[in-house]
Amino acid sequence: MKKLLAGSALALCAMTGSAFAAGHSVSACLITKTDTNPFFVKMREGATAKAEELGIELKTFAGKFDGDHETQVQAIETCILDGAKGILLTASDTSSITSSVQQARDAGLLVIALDTPLSPADAADATFATDNYLAGLLIGQWAKAQMGDEAANAKIGLLNINVSQPTVGVLRNQGFLEGFGVELGDPNKWGDETDPRIVGHDVSNGDAQGGRTGMENLLATDPGINVVYTINEPAAAGAYEALKALGREDEVLIVSVDGGCPGVQNVADGVIGATSQQYPLLMASLGIEAIKTWAEDGSKPAPTEGKDFFDTGVGLVTDKPVDGIESISVERGLELCWG
Repeated sequence: MKKLLAGSALALCAMTGSAFAAGHSVSACLITKTDTNPFFVKMREGATAKAEELGIELKTFAGKFDGDHETQVQAIETCILDGAKGILLTASDTSSITSSVQQARDAGLLVIALDTPLSPADAADATFATDNYLAGLLIGQWAKAQMGDEAANAKIGLLNINVSQPTVGVLRNQGFLEGFGVELGDPNKWGDETDPRIVGHDVSNGDAQGGRTGMENLLATDPGINVVYTINEPAAAGAYEALKALGREDEVLIVSVDGGCPGVQNVADGVIGATSQQYPLLMASLGIEAIKTWAEDGSKPAPTEGKDFFDTGVGLVTDKPVDGIESISVERGLELCWG
């Protein structure tokens, strides 16, 4: 087993939980994209447990669906009115949310982006996240190594999250392409690459049905696709079903990001070749600690040395390790997984 690569959630889809006790003087909010994705469920668990440990009142909010920007705006307004000391936010629209974030900061709240950097990143006071570019880079390098000489003849389909191109999706996508050896265009967006190996980009909404539909669209462009990048593991599962319907599930290499328990199990079962695992519970618990510190002495969290965010780590999970690329076993990935 190789070592883990580490770098050191009104018209709301409602309050999904709270940790409260009479007499709390510090309150915080967690605003996630949804309350159904296991990644955000685990994030909420981490925030709730840490809030209870530290005696912080926590209110949690979530969008009705991935991309529900307006609900997140309303949640921020509620947190400001409630006198919260800080907000942990996974933004659905990383650019449009910044004006609401600035209102919160102007009101004295500490705003920490979790997992998904804002655009620009410094619109938040801090970001606690996986190095999403590295997550993509690792699966790109692994896929290229697995294909060997045939990587030069690859037909690549990419399943992103949505057309708004949130930063997390761009980072993963562009990291994957660089890792695979594709020359990038503007690294701040996907879709402008000119490498003839790219069949196309489509979207998945980060779920299985969207992944299946997006994969069907890509296969309609070129049924010979043999490498598939997906924004997350639910999308990968959907892509696999589309390929299976054509009898091609054993002919296509699928890679993904997240490291949830169903996704890691899909690595074990051969649905996904490799996935980059991230750690949402850690992100959220560290975020709650940072809000408490801000409330106590006004200090903000510092980024990881050499980066503009606090890196909560990433590990490549596969049962087919390759020389020169750090990875962890499926067994270890299942120990560390979430959901």
